[in-house]
Amino acid sequence: MPRAGVALYVRFRPAAAAGASGAASPLGEETYERLIALLGEFTPVVEALPPDAALADVRGAQRYFGRDAAGIAELLRLRALAWYDAECVIGIAGNPLLARMAAQDASPGEVRVVPGDPEGVAAFLDRRPAAALHGIGPAAARALCAYGLDSVGRIAAAPPATLQRILGAKAGRRVSERARGIDPTPVTPNAPARSMAAEHRFAHDELDEARRRRALLSLADELGSRMRSGGQVAGALTLTVRYADRSTTTRTRRLAEPTAHGPALTEVAYALHSALGLQRARVRAVALRAEDLRRAERAARQLTFDPADDKARRIEAAADRARARFGAHAARPAAAAAAPASAAGRRPRGPYGQPYRRSA
Repeated sequence: MPRAGVALYVRFRPAAAAGASGAASPLGEETYERLIALLGEFTPVVEALPPDAALADVRGAQRYFGRDAAGIAELLRLRALAWYDAECVIGIAGNPLLARMAAQDASPGEVRVVPGDPEGVAAFLDRRPAAALHGIGPAAARALCAYGLDSVGRIAAAPPATLQRILGAKAGRRVSERARGIDPTPVTPNAPARSMAAEHRFAHDELDEARRRRALLSLADELGSRMRSGGQVAGALTLTVRYADRSTTTRTRRLAEPTAHGPALTEVAYALHSALGLQRARVRAVALRAEDLRRAERAARQLTFDPADDKARRIEAAADRARARFGAHAARPAAAAAAPASAAGRRPRGPYGQPYRRSA
């Protein structure tokens, strides 16, 4: 059973956005790295979770600072606010699972502590919905609810064999343990996983989906080129859409395999955009961020016998050579450079709209 106050889950956000009624502004990459360094001043056991969160093990820090976990969290919150103008949402528990869940519904500046005794853990988990259990996706939550297991307490009371029949052997065992507050996963120290971003700002609030997709194509191509030139691949892609009222929507999707291949990045970017259902939204800017970057030589790629894929990669390699020799804008996808539909392929017209005739 988890021990009290050994794991901290910290989520950062700009203080200027903490009191706003709209969506939060994104945390800058440089600010995030500084906040991770601040957290490292309390404990060396820090696991960065970009773009705005981290896990920390504070067992040793409690003796060093002469404070319990809640006292360390309060000190961290004050320093983050005073030094970097960032608010913290902090969950404290005996393991990372419970710490994450403690921070789920907390408000900016709030510190929530899960008791370390079995009764306290059970009371904390009992009435939470199935979807609130970290690691349960929407499909698994729907499957559990269909059998009446719509709360974490009911999932914990269900026989493990029942959960395995519903979710499968491995997933059923994992969900059964998590519903009882068991999480053997340690906090793994790491440096902030590097990311790479590109943004396109429209000249005016954009309503045309085709122009937004064209912008996403350019951004995905740019990110792919930058990653390939640096010998990196991405494990996830994040889309951020900024609207005319300055609110934002952010969605992240894991890639099927780590890649820097432009068409693969574009496909995921299009899927994220389509899932938002922006029918009449006034979009001011779109941004793509390649997350979970790693060295390309450490990533495996599924081989394919599709000649079109091989051709696309050869074209991509040729475009990279052209960019390396003549500059970053020497080559780009033709669709990204297409003229607006209102002007593309249109013949010149006279003052009353009639097309000019070509002289013989």
